[in-house]
Amino acid sequence: MRAHLIVGMLALAPALCSAAELSGSGLSMLWGVPFAGLLLSIALCPLLTPGFWHHHFGKLTVAWSLAFLLPCAFFFGPATAVYGAAHAFIAEFFPFIILITSLFVVAGGICVRGNLHGTPALNTGLLAIGTVLASFMGTTGAAMLLIRPLIRANDNRKHAAHIIVFFIFLVANAGGALTPLGDPPLFLGFLKGVDFFWTMQHLFAPTIFLCVTLLIIFYLLDSHYYHRREELRPPEKDPTPDSAIRFDGTVNFALLGVVIMVVLMSGFWKPGIAFSFLGNTVELQHLLRDVLLIVVIVMSLLLTPQSARSGNEFSWGPIKEVGKLFAGIFITIIPVIAMLRAGESGAFSAVVRAVTDSGGQPLNHMYFWATGLLSAFLDNAPTYLVFFNTAGGDPTRLMTTLAGTLAAISCGAVFMGAISYIGNAPNMMVKAIAEERGIKMPSFFGYMGWSCVILVPLFILMTFIFFN
Repeated sequence: MRAHLIVGMLALAPALCSAAELSGSGLSMLWGVPFAGLLLSIALCPLLTPGFWHHHFGKLTVAWSLAFLLPCAFFFGPATAVYGAAHAFIAEFFPFIILITSLFVVAGGICVRGNLHGTPALNTGLLAIGTVLASFMGTTGAAMLLIRPLIRANDNRKHAAHIIVFFIFLVANAGGALTPLGDPPLFLGFLKGVDFFWTMQHLFAPTIFLCVTLLIIFYLLDSHYYHRREELRPPEKDPTPDSAIRFDGTVNFALLGVVIMVVLMSGFWKPGIAFSFLGNTVELQHLLRDVLLIVVIVMSLLLTPQSARSGNEFSWGPIKEVGKLFAGIFITIIPVIAMLRAGESGAFSAVVRAVTDSGGQPLNHMYFWATGLLSAFLDNAPTYLVFFNTAGGDPTRLMTTLAGTLAAISCGAVFMGAISYIGNAPNMMVKAIAEERGIKMPSFFGYMGWSCVILVPLFILMTFIFFN
């Protein structure tokens, strides 16, 4: 089957070289149904039909992808459909999944052993460390590195759910806002041409405001619980007595540094050499980045002691799920992006009008909330792409004259992924690990109660301070 697919694509290669991108000006909103259907499946199926989703999410993703590709091939020609799929994979999916996998494998090879006493000061310090690390090893990497040590430090506490909730707020979401390594939406922006350090320069102030405020609120709340008379279990009933912290798999710290340097290299080194494949141009620096990241993955797998991965309960399941789902997302989003790029002449003209004023200028507060609310219930990476293209899709203009708009889109995608469990991939992973360790986590709507009380007022305040 795969051989026939490859042969078919090669047979179309001459046509692909001259194939045009799908034009969004004449497309109906019905072309967005596969994308919306896939995102709704991701959001609802794990909650409503978890057994079916666990066993068949890959097949469902393929079905939604074909729901776009087959009609596209029928109405616009096979060359257009194959060109769109090839561009989605070569320009976006492969670089995206290679980086995510490298951070996942490297972080999964660092095991933190030992145990400390979970005081409010220590817990706040661990959350602060994780928040900083999230921008450099990804929200998933930082969350998987620190969630188990945090749980062990507090396993003598009767009330620990709030600790995990704030961990999701900070480490699994807001902390990833300062570099393209931190959160998938920002890396997609980097692939689109946004400079590596642009995010740190323009998102630093709102990120510091949000994270410092959340850390202060957490310290006060955790202190309240900690000093209650019935909070701590007797020392003899502490499941894991205090012991010195040590690291297993330390070679991965060096490999993490290599990942950062390789990504930086691809952003700064521009030799002007490019290759063409199936009508798509791949620049040498990006090809070299992906090859070197694959080398890092192999080195981590070979050099990491098995004890480190077993201590982290490392498995390939999460990255397989991300890979399958995002392959479908990048395919089904093709017509959506085309329609958004068409602006007022496209089917999504209402969306464009909602985030622009009567003079055609972007409304940054609307971009912040529109991107954020969709990120909270769908997925923040494709949502970022949607509004990146709604704002014009030109990285040079978005980084300069529309810098405030791009900052609003970026902050909305990263920060508001914390509003619900399904807003960002690490949220559900952290919840599952906490529940496995005996912590009674809030329900889906219970967690949203926490986010509505704590996060939403902060987002409203940030709207007036940074995006008005």
